[in-house]
Amino acid sequence: MAQQPTSEHNERLVGTRRRLFTHMRQELHDEKVVEAMECVPREEFVPEGMREGAYEDMPLPIGEGQTISQPFIVAMMVSALEVRAADVVLEVGTGSGYQAAILSLLAKRVVSVERLPDLAEAARERLRRLGYANVEVMRAGRELGWPAGAPYDAIIVAAAAPKLPRGLITQLDEGGRLVVPVGALDSQELMKVTKSVGEASYRTLGGCRFVPLIGEEAWSPEDAADRPEPPYV
Repeated sequence: MAQQPTSEHNERLVGTRRRLFTHMRQELHDEKVVEAMECVPREEFVPEGMREGAYEDMPLPIGEGQTISQPFIVAMMVSALEVRAADVVLEVGTGSGYQAAILSLLAKRVVSVERLPDLAEAARERLRRLGYANVEVMRAGRELGWPAGAPYDAIIVAAAAPKLPRGLITQLDEGGRLVVPVGALDSQELMKVTKSVGEASYRTLGGCRFVPLIGEEAWSPEDAADRPEPPYV
C-alpha cells in the first residue's frame, strides 16, 4: 500500500511550488502560460517516489530513459509557441503527459505522439483520469509527427533533432509555429520556426539539452544508444 503524504511533505510541496511560480513570473512575463502551468498538478506526472521534488526546477526521470522536462524550459517553449484558444497543437514526445496537459488549457485541441507504447498508454490514462479531454495520445511511427491530423497551428517537440525536421514544417498551417531543440546528442539550441507565405523563418531561443528524437529526419535508435548520460532539461 502506498504511503499517504504527511503534512510536512505537503508543506514542502506547497513551498517549492510557490517559489517556482514566483520565479517563473519574474523571468518569463507570460501570465497566460504561468497560470496554465499553475492549474496542472505536476506531482501527478512524476513517479510516486519523486513527488516531493515535483516543483523543483529540474527534469526528473519517468522511466525508459525518458524525462519530464524542467518546468522553466516547458514554460519557455510553450510561451514561444504563442498558443491561441482556437489552435490545434501537435506535441511530439508525450512522455508523462505533463506538457500536453498544459497545452490543453491553452488550445482547442492537442494531438500528442509517443513512440514508447508503455509511456503512451500511461499518459493516455493519466490525462483521461485528470480530465484533459481535448488531448489525443497517438503511438508514433517512423515518420515524425502525425500527418493524418495536419495542418497544425503549432507544433512542439520534446526531444532533440540533429537538424530542423522538414517533415514537421510541412505539417504546419500558414502562420504556424514550430519549437524544437536542434543539435548534437550532448547539447542543442532551441529553435522557433514560423511559416509564412509558404516560407519558414527561424529564430534561436537559447541552449538546451534534451533526450534524442527518434525517427525519420532524426536520430536512429543506435545513435541514441550512444547519447551522453543525463541531466537533460
